[in-house]
Amino acid sequence: MCTVTYIPSENGCFLSSSRDEKTIRKPAFVPKAYQHNNATLLFPKDAGAGGTWIAVNQNGNAAVLLNGGFEKHIPIPPYARSRGLVFLDVIAAETPFGFFQELQLGNIEPFTLIIIAQKKIMECRWSGSEKQCREIDKNSAHIWSSVTLYNQQAIHKREKWFRDWRVMHSKPSIEEILHFHQFAGEGDPENAIRMNRSNQVLTVSITGITMDLNNAILTYQDLQQNITVTEEMPFVKQRIIAL
Repeated sequence: MCTVTYIPSENGCFLSSSRDEKTIRKPAFVPKAYQHNNATLLFPKDAGAGGTWIAVNQNGNAAVLLNGGFEKHIPIPPYARSRGLVFLDVIAAETPFGFFQELQLGNIEPFTLIIIAQKKIMECRWSGSEKQCREIDKNSAHIWSSVTLYNQQAIHKREKWFRDWRVMHSKPSIEEILHFHQFAGEGDPENAIRMNRSNQVLTVSITGITMDLNNAILTYQDLQQNITVTEEMPFVKQRIIAL
């Protein structure tokens, strides 16, 4: 939920996420297809609340969640609902952007959603009191880091690592992208893309979605259990993701 990359490809795109979590949380369930609000979704499931942080819909939409909105906040639980469950409602909707804009988010912890739908990419943020959405250039690569874990200095440094890596990988494979998520950095475990803060909070998994006109392939790496799972989601009709 804490580092996200988007990279356009010739017929689609790659959407990838590193999940940084407290080690006391149970490992997530490996990805499979689920029914949610009359939609078929492919995602890894959180073992606690039952939500997720990354998913693809059979209609060709995809989204990923980061903790925090515009800046680091102080959690004030209990909250009305898990962000991961709110996320599922959004990506299950026929028009996720419109659904997010109409969604009532009172007493929901701040978050950021990156949504790929309707031939657009939207960055949708919830601060705890206000929403903000902006369209992202779908023809350019992007990286996001969670504001709850990384200050602006660390975020800018990570953006530089990504830019430098892109110079050498103009047309990367999903394997190369997942390698970036696992090994990029300068030897500082506090802020590396695969981070580790005294074995209390660390990167527990990496998920990459490869999307083209007809389907999505989700690759999930559980770094704690040393498990890699790949699942496919055929789209119900041909979608053009990033052209």
